[in-house]
Amino acid sequence: MAGIEHPHSFFYPDTVAVIGASGTPGKVGHTIVSNMVAAGFKGRLIPVNPKGGEILGLPVISEVTALPRNLDLAVVSVRRDLVLPTLEALGELRCKSCIVITAGFKEVGLDGYHLEEQITAICDRAGMALLGPNCLGMINTQAGVNASFAASRPGPGNIAFFSQSGALCVAILDWALGAGIGFSKFISLGNKAVLDEADMLHYLNSDEDTRVILGYLENVEHGEKFLQQARIVSRNKPVIMIKSGTTAAGAKAASSHTGAIAGSDQAYSAAFHQTGVIRVGDVESLFNLAQAFSEQPLPKGPGLTIVTNSGGPGIIAADTTERSRLNMAQLTPETVQKLQELLPSYAAFYNPVDITADADPIRYRKALGIVAEDPMVHSIMVLLTPAGAADIEGTAQAVIDTARKYGKPMFAVFMGKRRVATARKMFRDAGVPCYAFPEPAVKSIEAMYEYALWRRRPELEYPELERDVERAGEVIETAIRRGENEIVEFQAQEVLKAYGLPTPQTSLARSSKEAVEIAEDIGYPVALKIASPQISHKTDVKGVKVNLRNADEVARNFKDITARAQRMRPDAYIAGCLVQEMAPADSREVIIGFKRDDQFGPLLMFGLGGIYVEILKDIAFRLAPLSRADARGIISEIKSYMLLKGLQGDKPVCFETLEQIILAMSRFAQDFPNVLEAEFNPVLVNNDRAVVADVRMTLDPKTMG
Repeated sequence: MAGIEHPHSFFYPDTVAVIGASGTPGKVGHTIVSNMVAAGFKGRLIPVNPKGGEILGLPVISEVTALPRNLDLAVVSVRRDLVLPTLEALGELRCKSCIVITAGFKEVGLDGYHLEEQITAICDRAGMALLGPNCLGMINTQAGVNASFAASRPGPGNIAFFSQSGALCVAILDWALGAGIGFSKFISLGNKAVLDEADMLHYLNSDEDTRVILGYLENVEHGEKFLQQARIVSRNKPVIMIKSGTTAAGAKAASSHTGAIAGSDQAYSAAFHQTGVIRVGDVESLFNLAQAFSEQPLPKGPGLTIVTNSGGPGIIAADTTERSRLNMAQLTPETVQKLQELLPSYAAFYNPVDITADADPIRYRKALGIVAEDPMVHSIMVLLTPAGAADIEGTAQAVIDTARKYGKPMFAVFMGKRRVATARKMFRDAGVPCYAFPEPAVKSIEAMYEYALWRRRPELEYPELERDVERAGEVIETAIRRGENEIVEFQAQEVLKAYGLPTPQTSLARSSKEAVEIAEDIGYPVALKIASPQISHKTDVKGVKVNLRNADEVARNFKDITARAQRMRPDAYIAGCLVQEMAPADSREVIIGFKRDDQFGPLLMFGLGGIYVEILKDIAFRLAPLSRADARGIISEIKSYMLLKGLQGDKPVCFETLEQIILAMSRFAQDFPNVLEAEFNPVLVNNDRAVVADVRMTLDPKTMG
């Protein structure tokens, strides 16, 4: 698929053609030409319209075929039925890149979907980058390019933004103008027939004008490509995203909006977590973080100090901090002594530092200077409530000067609205984030600290496990030949052995006599489990008996289990029963599995078994492939982790073996794309070892004969 082979031509074109240009104000084709002129585009701008003449003083070309060869950028806003021939003509001219504004493609149904497939094919053949269709366009404030039909034009800045939703682009542009936020690049992705979010990440990573990357996603078309780019880019620049369609209603809306098929929210969360992408839930948080990252250095540690002229807001800020990954910095004795010498006796000299309601700009300036010099302080929040005599603008200037002098992350919380409006503009112009309340300020600082930790993480290790893929593949191919869509425990034993997974001693017994012989070889107590390729949920037929302690119990229960299964499932082939050694002593039960996500591939899950997974849904997720750090993280992330670590004298479980089982599951999921789901449930683990006690796998029906 064509990417941005000529990114300079796309974002910094020398020649731009507007195909479907119009001389009628209010029409999209007129707005695009007008926006390019108003943006101060210095290159050659060519309107194309069959009527010819002039538009805004520019000579009009009447045919696409009359455009110059090797055109940098064409902006297409014509009727849907004219889009394909227009693109064919541009391809013949070796046009380097194109933006299709026109709607009516995959977002409207099957007919539009097939038309969009043809768009992709044309661009692939011609090696032409394409943005859209069904998009607002693209803006590059650094090059005087506004190839969009947006009614508003942003000012310059160091924030890049891309979005699948053109309507959201319009709203955000208007909001950003009111908030005084500028952009380096502003990109409406539309239906992503060719260029997608991964292409934008790739380009923006090397864009010198961009410091922070923002995105709004409804779906990801090419999950592996996105993961690769996001992992690279987030090491260099913060990537902050909103992912919509997280509820059932939202997913349905996403599908009808741009033809997107929303993947599972757990998969997206795992994708963002594993690549360092910062996920937010709303547009306000998106831009709170964008301003913080674009204007302030990253904190070098978690220590936050609050300087306030009011005790109540200071306490709120401290409480919020304690609930975050930050901590209230413990000021050094030297800092406390200096504050005691500066402040009134009734002030608070520790953290939060309450410099009292009568504080003037000089007191703020001196207190902030003392705090900023403390090595235990990694970031500073300055709180001001506009008391009657407060010099608000003077205090704002003191904060700005201190931020410039010391270079530590500085965040203002000037509470109120009308009286602090001028101060907020001062902060905006000076590059100091300012908030109305403490909570969003703490969230911004916390996000910056977590991102700083991400950037300092060592490169991940992806172990190559020893395994016999051919041996496991024979089991799967046999099931496919038989037309079976599931592989259950007695069949899957060979798969477990092929991946070196620890299993309890297990053998298949075809008669009660054979079951007794196997049980005596294993040693009592033992468990019996129904063995049938058609019965994946053994409990449905009461097909499991545990703690059988003698030959009589084994023989009697073998007959009961097989007879009951045959009666309840007359369609099922009953091979007999598995005879299995009992769980290790003092073992705890966990579940390890994966489900193949449409966008990102295998989504691994881990949780405690039993009630914890069935009712509490205490599960953590990661996408394959898993590194050793991912395997450790998916275990420690569950809320009930302490039950595995050991409470009240209990020994911790054998985490190393659990990690190896998780890594083997990850590798298996990658080795066999025709397996849609697999589950080890339960895995029984104590402080010494772990065993996979049961397993089932679901095959892709498309692989069935």
